[in-house]
Amino acid sequence: MARIEFLDETMRDGQQSLWGLRMQAGMALPVSPLIDRTGFRTIDLTGGGMLDVLTRYCHENYWEGLDLLVASMPHTPVRAGLRANANVTFGVTPDALMDLWVRRLCAHGVRSFWIYDVLFNIDKMTRLAKVAKEAKAEVAGAIMFALSPVHTDEYYADKADQLSASPDIDTLLLYDTAGVLEKERLSTLVPAIVANARGKKIEMHANNLLGLSAKAYLDAIDLGVSIIHTASRPMANGPSVPSTEIMARNVELKGHSHGLDTSLFKPVADHFEAVGKAAGFLVNQFAEYDVFSIEHQIPGGMMGTFKAQLAQHNMMDRLGDVLDEVARVRRELGYPGMATPFSQLVGIQAVLNIVTGKRYGTVPDEVVQYAAGFYGKTVAPVDENVLDRIMASPRAKDVLANPPQQPTLEDLKKQYATDDEDELILRATVPAADIAKMRAAGPVKTTYPLLSSPELEQVRKLMKLTRSPVIEVKSAGMTVSLRRNA
Repeated sequence: MARIEFLDETMRDGQQSLWGLRMQAGMALPVSPLIDRTGFRTIDLTGGGMLDVLTRYCHENYWEGLDLLVASMPHTPVRAGLRANANVTFGVTPDALMDLWVRRLCAHGVRSFWIYDVLFNIDKMTRLAKVAKEAKAEVAGAIMFALSPVHTDEYYADKADQLSASPDIDTLLLYDTAGVLEKERLSTLVPAIVANARGKKIEMHANNLLGLSAKAYLDAIDLGVSIIHTASRPMANGPSVPSTEIMARNVELKGHSHGLDTSLFKPVADHFEAVGKAAGFLVNQFAEYDVFSIEHQIPGGMMGTFKAQLAQHNMMDRLGDVLDEVARVRRELGYPGMATPFSQLVGIQAVLNIVTGKRYGTVPDEVVQYAAGFYGKTVAPVDENVLDRIMASPRAKDVLANPPQQPTLEDLKKQYATDDEDELILRATVPAADIAKMRAAGPVKTTYPLLSSPELEQVRKLMKLTRSPVIEVKSAGMTVSLRRNA
């Protein structure tokens, strides 16, 4: 029997999958000390997308909020996620800015990183790992799983061998964004990775889109995985990872051990359920097994984006066509793994193909960059006919004439007119107008108002359903009247 370690994803993948990265510091601070005392190996906390969303849409100072959360959890290492060649953008970020991002996260108390690159630019992954190691941070090298004819066990075994060879990579992370791994594939894949891991521990992260991931974790544990990624139940399942609650119980029932204080599960879960309901975010999700999900492998967080894009064009009835097109575009583009940025690029191209009625008639710049190899070598060749269409698109000539630049840190400081490195990262990644709004909003709030009750839930539902200028709800103890602005 094995000792299983848990990594908490409540405040990173859980809220990314269910809340669209809109978890503000005050939503978590009341219970983050409890999470810290629960006994997790690591707490995954942040990433580049959070800097962007918190600044632009929540008007919250990212660095200030990060400092508050890190300080509230002194006993457990907190982790940040890194895409090896970019921070916020779907394009390519200069190496100097990526290196600075790692150093500044370390300066703010981050002591663990997971680093990924869907096209496995190993040199970029290991360069960032070395920067993290300068601050004595732990580093997980991610093996981003995808189902396709070219993503074989041998392919992943080779990546595991290259990553584990780096002295700056401490663990290997098998990461299944679409939650499609089942026992049959795990029984060959995990041993192939373990065999090339040089004794380094194997972590597993699987989003529970098909309702399979809790079982996949147990199968993977039998094959040598010893660290699993989970989230507090309200923030788990559906597009998120399995719940800590069920996996702790499953591990125990299978005769394995763990070091979690299960008495702390409920107060944490109760808090996030209340906050999620008060904020109007998803909580307590589940997923049904949908075979078609295996074809398109769309990460759960993207489905809302698809629906919003189609709604703008009054084409919600075409969602099924879009999903068919996603699977087709993915094949034509050489089976990129469906994780950022390629899940978005494939998805956007599919939507454009459907909305315009002309396949590859409109091609985003990033798709041109991908086909041109700016992101790295594709896993399989891009379909020749599709490549011709991409390179004949109106923007292709300009994109090809302007490959990603590699300015130095000093160049970047001059470009953005600041020597303050935290400020430099903000200015390089977020529009100035949004930074100004964030500063005008004042200090980070350390609590979040839990304004939720059965009556307010009814009001919220009525506001979504009715166009009436006045809404009134009466109960035995309260009357609520709301009037819409003209």
